[in-house]
Amino acid sequence: MLRDPLPEWNRTEVDYPRHSTIADLFRQQAALTPEAIAVICKERQLTYRELDERSTRLACYLQSLGVKAETLVGLCLRRSEKLVVSLLAILKAGGAYVPLDPHHPKERLAYVLDDSGMAVVLASAETRALLPFDRPGVAVVDFERAEAEGEIHQSAGNLATSCNLAYVMYTSGSTGNPKGVMVEHHNVVNFFTGMDGAIGKGPGVWLAVTSFAFDISVLELLWTLTRGFTVVVDGHEGPASMADEIRRHHVTHLQMTPSLARMLTLDSYAFASLVGLKKILLGGETLPADLVRHIQQVFTGGMYNMYGPTETTIWSTAYRVEEPGISVSIGRPIANTRVYLVDENLVPVKVGDTGELLIGGEGVARGYLRRTGLTAERFIAAPALSTDRLYRTGDLARIATDGNIEFLGRADYQVKLRGHRIELGEVEAALGRCTGVSQAVVVVREDRADDKRLVAYIVAERSISIESEALRSALDKKLPEVMVPSSYVFLSALPLTENGKIDRNALLKLPAPGGPNPSERNNKLVGELSEMERTVATVWQEALGTPEVGLDDNFFDLGAHSLTVAEVQAKLQSTLGREVSLVDLFQFTTVHTLASHLAATESSDAISQVSARAQRRRLARQD
Repeated sequence: MLRDPLPEWNRTEVDYPRHSTIADLFRQQAALTPEAIAVICKERQLTYRELDERSTRLACYLQSLGVKAETLVGLCLRRSEKLVVSLLAILKAGGAYVPLDPHHPKERLAYVLDDSGMAVVLASAETRALLPFDRPGVAVVDFERAEAEGEIHQSAGNLATSCNLAYVMYTSGSTGNPKGVMVEHHNVVNFFTGMDGAIGKGPGVWLAVTSFAFDISVLELLWTLTRGFTVVVDGHEGPASMADEIRRHHVTHLQMTPSLARMLTLDSYAFASLVGLKKILLGGETLPADLVRHIQQVFTGGMYNMYGPTETTIWSTAYRVEEPGISVSIGRPIANTRVYLVDENLVPVKVGDTGELLIGGEGVARGYLRRTGLTAERFIAAPALSTDRLYRTGDLARIATDGNIEFLGRADYQVKLRGHRIELGEVEAALGRCTGVSQAVVVVREDRADDKRLVAYIVAERSISIESEALRSALDKKLPEVMVPSSYVFLSALPLTENGKIDRNALLKLPAPGGPNPSERNNKLVGELSEMERTVATVWQEALGTPEVGLDDNFFDLGAHSLTVAEVQAKLQSTLGREVSLVDLFQFTTVHTLASHLAATESSDAISQVSARAQRRRLARQD
């Protein structure tokens, strides 16, 4: 007899189009609303008819190259309407797309190219020049040429079935390399049905802000287009840009990580733009209750806390947030999804007790590409527990008496940072390959409230001197920005537990790491700073929580990361009364260089800033 700890809450059976593909569902929607606007990017827009025709033409070209069911097609394009056309074209051709984010380091992209064994890569002239496409046996297809030369023919059609792959999404790997998660069409189609029930499928305008290499983009770019939404593709230009898009296009739906949401709340213009939204989805990391209460000061629509690993197809549970208590639940399983809380022996724990969260049902992916051993380890059969094939999440949780799930953290060293899942082992392995590094341990520290950051503790090889900047530079070439530690602490030896294992808890008890002591350099004293230098220094001191920032200290050596930069951008804009570019903040990384740049551009920016503010006021009045 099967043991089911949640017989009522796990009864999630719902009919869904089991034999349909994503492409089938999009074609049906395009036939229903051919002249409705499907995609908007800057000043360009496509109707459903135009998107259907353009993606079919490109699909025919891909099929002429041999793309069919189970063919992996790399996709490397900037965020634009071309990206959406390409996603649909690959799926219509029958292939499965593999994201290659142009913002990722070349070394990581090269690894994905080689590990996946993909035969075709769809790119543009710009991204092809940026990325390592000198791989034998890989056909690199130029988007513009392919679309121009593609001819729609009667035999054009989706060669895939619902059991074929839709995409392979690479996630951080504990063994030191990313791993590809294989997701089939029926997994995604069921997820679409699950979202219909969890948040409602009534169409609106969706602002898509997520990288297509992050699986939650599937909700923004594909579920929406099978449900009649207009999708506005944001160009990643910061909170003010997002706020402009929300107002200009009367956006109704927005999905983001809690970290991005907190960043929006720091910008008063962006924060105010949330007023007109109808639904906000938050997920990818723990949702703090104080952030919910802060957002609810201006937002009165439906707010949802979402949870789910890539291996079970995007979101597996959902919870509509009303009035949060100390913590926010991740809710209950979506359609045709079942959850189990078990101990180390896979025995169900009692309601209210902590256990590892296992997920079964239609969302469970095929497994890891070319990783049969790891697939067998994480995707398991447990006949005494369920007839489902189950995925071991490694997450700890407990179930309340009302059936809602409370997330309690990781059981291993996998972490969530700014919405991204990171295997600390992958970062440690990359550090271990750096010249002069004998040992490396990476931990997540939160020395200030809601300011999580990666810190690396390094033991150097004997008689070798290593600079933190050299390590950061090396990792920048191997890992995405979110996986690069913000601080590097050099130790003579790592602390050990009684059984000889590295004591990570002892590392967390060490003093918060900072940058080099400013007094050791020829930095100016605070009294000698110019007015602009003093302003920049003060803002960075507040953002970093440090009493002193030297004139030549690199902000990233002091612990800054992308969210810190966004906070600094908002404060500088408020203090100076002008726009400050995020690009400039990453380029000018000391008080001296940033202040010099801001002072030099102050007068030339004045006219354009007045014009921009006037345009925003007009948009606000239109709302």
